[in-house]
Amino acid sequence: MQQDVRVRSTAQIAGHPIHPMLVPIPIACFIGALLTDIAYVVSAEIMWANFSAWLLLVGVIFGVLAAIAGLTDFLGNRLVRAQPPAWPHLLGNALALVLATFNALIHTRDGWTSVWPTGLILSVITVLILPVTGWLGWAMVYRHGVGVAR
Repeated sequence: MQQDVRVRSTAQIAGHPIHPMLVPIPIACFIGALLTDIAYVVSAEIMWANFSAWLLLVGVIFGVLAAIAGLTDFLGNRLVRAQPPAWPHLLGNALALVLATFNALIHTRDGWTSVWPTGLILSVITVLILPVTGWLGWAMVYRHGVGVAR
């Protein structure tokens, strides 16, 4: 008879892991920032650059909250750290959050230089990292059962 080993989330509310509840917000914000950066480059309408700046700010704030919850899970349970996708997931998301933070600072510039070229490049790189780290997070939940009640 196989023993049921649960890899519980350390950061949870009423048994529900906090990290997966928070991650969709920065993902949506960073993708939205890329789209509004593209809209600004195409149209030169300052409204799009302002939207990008706000989306990046909200994305970074919620990204930090998600990172705190994820790091709590990572450090709080050695079984989480033992999962093969755990380290690349952590490092990739940390890189995306650092790039998004720099991007938010770049977007505080005035006018065209807030987006073109550095802001747009940072948005593209950040968004390209997200599917990789998302896949790794998916693997941790669905393949390795991290945070899943059995």
